[in-house]
Amino acid sequence: MSIGHTLLGLLEVGPRHGYDLKRAFDEKFGHDRPLHYGQVYSTMSRLLKNGLVEVDGIETGGGPERKRYAITDAGVTDVEQWLAAPEKPAEHLQSTLHTKIVLALLTRRDAADILDTQRSEHLRGMRILTDRKRRGDLADQLICDHALFHLEADLRWLELTAARLDTLREAVTR
Repeated sequence: MSIGHTLLGLLEVGPRHGYDLKRAFDEKFGHDRPLHYGQVYSTMSRLLKNGLVEVDGIETGGGPERKRYAITDAGVTDVEQWLAAPEKPAEHLQSTLHTKIVLALLTRRDAADILDTQRSEHLRGMRILTDRKRRGDLADQLICDHALFHLEADLRWLELTAARLDTLREAVTR
């Protein structure tokens, strides 16, 4: 995820302080990985330097100054271009799990145990996501569906690999 573009998109709704941006980001996108304040302010500094945001006002009070940021026309254009560009599908051609299976076979360990352990972990994760999906709002349901579909694909791969384990063992230990 592009944090800079996400913050720019949040600023399109209206000017905000860094604290408000962090809170909005965490509420909408950061359920599992909230932003650190330092990340917000370093990103805003870069966006300011690149002319994608401007300081819309500064508030002084009992604490440090609070800058309110607003998106510029260049920032709006940048968000539009980012939204219109397709994301490259994650192909997972260098999977850690695949590497573990091949290394287990090469070192004469039980790769089936690794597959069984991973299958159990995937199923546990799916149960957690399904529960979260039941309790979540529509946005959370959709992100849970995305993760569940990826886990289902992984499970299919685990089953296929388990079915081909003897053939794979022959191929990698020649």
